[in-house]
Amino acid sequence: MSNLVLIDPNIASLISGSFGSDGMPMPFVQEIFLIECNIAGTSHIDLAGIEPSLKIEDNLVMKREPLNNFDALAVMILTQKGEKLGYIPKDKNEIFSRLMDAGKFIFGKIQSKHWHGEWLKLMVKIYLRDI
Repeated sequence: MSNLVLIDPNIASLISGSFGSDGMPMPFVQEIFLIECNIAGTSHIDLAGIEPSLKIEDNLVMKREPLNNFDALAVMILTQKGEKLGYIPKDKNEIFSRLMDAGKFIFGKIQSKHWHGEWLKLMVKIYLRDI
């Protein structure tokens, strides 16, 4: 009696990309939507030169700033090029800062941008990439 198990080729094609070069299974990576909020502090940064390059759905980088003089839980938001846009609002940053301090990968995506006089209002969705 054989222990050979036949696998449907359609199913095999779905999972074939799930193995690393060592033949071991790769973990399933999932982006989990956490919250939508504005980017705080944009009125304190000259964004006129950056704004034209900001596109809806652009990925944004989150960087912890534990030595921030105003908020030890500060999470800075930057473009992929490293240009500072502002921060996760102080009243919403505690969970994100703790997740990041625990080694979790948090990132954002631009949802909208609107000028209000000289102030650029940026809305962002924040995600956790979990494996």
